[in-house]
Amino acid sequence: MERQPNYRFACEKPDHIMVSISGDAKTSMTVTWRSCLDVKSGYIEYYEKGGEKKRADAVVKPFKSDVNTSNIFWAKAENLKPGTRYYYTCGSSDNRSDEFWFDTEEENLTKFKFIAISDHQKDNDHYNPDYSELNKFLKDVLAEHPDVKFILTAGDNTNCGQHEIQWNAMFEGMKGIMEHIPYMMCCGNHDNRGFKQYFPTEVDRYYAEPAEFFNAQLEYSYPKNGPEGWQTENYSFNYGNAHFVVFGVNEPELVNEWAIKDIDECGKEWKLGAYHFPIYYSGPNLSNDDAYPMMRECMEKLDVLFSGHEHNFSRSYPIRNEEIFDRPSQGTVHYELGNGHMNPPGTKTLDKVWHCSFYPQEELNCMYALIEVDGDKMTLISRLNDGRTVDECLIDKEKDEIRPYRTAPIFNRTRIMYKGVDLGLCASETPPVCIDGVWYLPFATLIRFIGGEVSREPGKVTLDVYGKKGVFTEGSSLVQTDKGEVDLGAKVFRGNAGQLYMPVDGSCKVFGMKWAYAARNNFITVECSNESHPVPHQP
Repeated sequence: MERQPNYRFACEKPDHIMVSISGDAKTSMTVTWRSCLDVKSGYIEYYEKGGEKKRADAVVKPFKSDVNTSNIFWAKAENLKPGTRYYYTCGSSDNRSDEFWFDTEEENLTKFKFIAISDHQKDNDHYNPDYSELNKFLKDVLAEHPDVKFILTAGDNTNCGQHEIQWNAMFEGMKGIMEHIPYMMCCGNHDNRGFKQYFPTEVDRYYAEPAEFFNAQLEYSYPKNGPEGWQTENYSFNYGNAHFVVFGVNEPELVNEWAIKDIDECGKEWKLGAYHFPIYYSGPNLSNDDAYPMMRECMEKLDVLFSGHEHNFSRSYPIRNEEIFDRPSQGTVHYELGNGHMNPPGTKTLDKVWHCSFYPQEELNCMYALIEVDGDKMTLISRLNDGRTVDECLIDKEKDEIRPYRTAPIFNRTRIMYKGVDLGLCASETPPVCIDGVWYLPFATLIRFIGGEVSREPGKVTLDVYGKKGVFTEGSSLVQTDKGEVDLGAKVFRGNAGQLYMPVDGSCKVFGMKWAYAARNNFITVECSNESHPVPHQP
């Protein structure tokens, strides 16, 4: 029998009910819901215990998806009392929801908790994605930590966000949670991913820019304070003494300009961000060109940047301009949240030079981070659904330290790192050298380490990786490539262990790479935006 998708279409009774912060969390709360097109208008009724009921009419807009059209409603309760529980219903006069509740932020709040998750999409069955494990997991977490104020995600809330069936399954999976706890979503690459043909097989993948379905369903759920034309997937909000910047995955240059101003003007003790792609990643083949260097300036204004995408956990030392430090005032801590819904990584992950804590989440489990802000201190604890603690740290701004103490490495011989991994034994006798301000390294050693082809002849070496080839000759600054002759800017020479040393800058340009020297730590890091896995040819 041919299987049929479970579309979970809208009906007259409200569903997809979600509370979120779109203004001052002390005095307002936004309620989002969905109904079928037969329901033309809606409102919320809300009240505090013992108080009179008040009404707020909803903004309503049709949402045309790949399979159906429904109406999305947004109503904002305003002029609320800080630190107060409110009860509410939503819908039309003929079709009301059950009664739910939400809490407003307390006045002068400097101590609060939130949880962060990432990559909780489900692709076990695109005919009927099942989020029941996520529902149970989050309810267990919230039962253990009933004082959590909101949930922050780092993206990939769905597996294919340009298909309504995915969103409908996710919203159903969040029943009993997002009606009470503000759900602040970051847009990941899967949230704006779609296929021109989705059933019975996925054909012609694409990524929507802007994230059409994300933006259409959440247009008034979050603050409309992002950059013009890219709002909803980019927004910021305050809670207590912290400012949160939520980044989308599109238009990094424009987002950077907006975020610099936004962060500079926030006036809050803590500056926290959520961006789906990790800047200091753990995959052997990943790259950060989607964000760096375009968003470096704004991101390095943050105390902590939460990320996802790789489905495993890592925490970096404070980092600024490629250099690795010990004290929180010296850089941004990059915090990968693992996966929240039994989605182990699709490729192996590695501990990198920039990580002070790392866990390859290859087990079939769920992870969340519990973050507590307490004045000028912040505790971050990442735990699994079986109760094991993956990482725990305290960022103390008063003492300008992170505990437990981890000292960033400072090398006495310059090291070579490729995508954050030390070349190790391959380059133990052939460190980089700097002559008259120009850095050189044995590029054949690097290409061999990556998995590229290396062919050596007397005074000459041919290197081939990522579809690019270069012939380097001792005593010459010219390299022969498949696109003609390229000037390296300095001559190749024979160096340590008899290896040919090439100028780093010119050689990187030949292979479409970039590099940087971390002076404080004394290592050269080489990056490439190509995310393929080079494997040497065996005749």
